[in-house]
Amino acid sequence: MDTKLSWAEAVHQDELDEEFDTFPTSKQQDIVRMRATSLFVILCLIVAVALYVTPFKIVVLVVGLFFLRHPRFRSKLPSVPNNFFRRLPARADSML
Repeated sequence: MDTKLSWAEAVHQDELDEEFDTFPTSKQQDIVRMRATSLFVILCLIVAVALYVTPFKIVVLVVGLFFLRHPRFRSKLPSVPNNFFRRLPARADSML
């Protein structure tokens, strides 16, 4: 392996700080909130561009075909986002 091409030295300090952060986080809430906000803004920008380029009829057609698919093609497991949000702790759990 050629170590001259490694990007390990070019990593930003904030990226390393985020990668080696403990769980639950030991950082200030402002820093954690800033990280999640930047990811959300980038995701919203990508979705907005995709919806702007794609005609509305195509979007409705794809969503309709997804929800009306045959039961053979449906999974018995919950979707990944649904499973993720269902496992998050509730406010009552964090108050204990």
